[in-house]
Amino acid sequence: MPLSNADRLESEALRGAAQPTLRAVSPGAEGHLYVPHPVLDHGMVRLIDYMGDDAAIVQAARVSYGRGTKSVQDDAGLIRYLMRHWHSTPFEMCEIKLHVKLPVFVARQWIRHRTANVNEYSARYSILDREFYIPAPEHLAAQSKVNNQGRGEVLGAEEAARVLDILKGDAMRAYDHYEAMISQDGQQGLARELARMNLPANIYTQWYWKVDLHNLFHFLQLRADAHAQYEIRVYAECIARVVKDWVPAAFAAWEDYRLGGVTVSAKGVACLKRMLAGEAVTQETSGMSKGEWREFMGVWGG
Repeated sequence: MPLSNADRLESEALRGAAQPTLRAVSPGAEGHLYVPHPVLDHGMVRLIDYMGDDAAIVQAARVSYGRGTKSVQDDAGLIRYLMRHWHSTPFEMCEIKLHVKLPVFVARQWIRHRTANVNEYSARYSILDREFYIPAPEHLAAQSKVNNQGRGEVLGAEEAARVLDILKGDAMRAYDHYEAMISQDGQQGLARELARMNLPANIYTQWYWKVDLHNLFHFLQLRADAHAQYEIRVYAECIARVVKDWVPAAFAAWEDYRLGGVTVSAKGVACLKRMLAGEAVTQETSGMSKGEWREFMGVWGG
């Protein structure tokens, strides 16, 4: 995806205006500052600012635990302990601010994560660009027959071409009408706040999104998951790469205990103990519902 000239020039200017600081600095995050990372066909993620690093998490935890903690655990070990035992406030000491350019329908999914500060580009005051998300053919799939929220088989070439023609045609037609409605060429022109209602959900918007690390990890756990919708998952995966460089010890702990870990219910623990003791456990004798048992065996059934 070619970045706009304005985005490129702004990023170069910001990176060229380095200032000395007494703040804690993360070398990994510094490498990402103001660098636009392309996502989808016209989207991007750009790190604007951050506060704290792995040491800030440890510092906050040791304040609450007392001075004796440092002598028994190294920093990475303490961070893993905090993650393993679901401590949250030490991770809230770190924050990140991102500039994100994304399709409106992805933004409406994203905004459900309400534990962040958001300021979005306003189409009441400004004119939106003629930029729309048009999926690649390999990302056009039929409705899943088993999951109402998911996709099934990829569309065939002929059907994909038909859908793409509809998407492109509708988007361009809607934008043409948007321009015509707000035009003041010899007429009053409709207010921008009204004209925007006719724009499709695949048009791009932009926002600044600031969130603490604890809530960011929760966002990534849901949205970087393989079951998440592709269009938001690629943003989460891009952000995850930035976070990995920013707080490597915390990210490694999160990846191990949350992204790659499994939560087991009390019934699941009881079943595992019985199975390890050599007992043949079935869904009927497990005390679980069919759905619970299916998920349990998906992880532990071998």
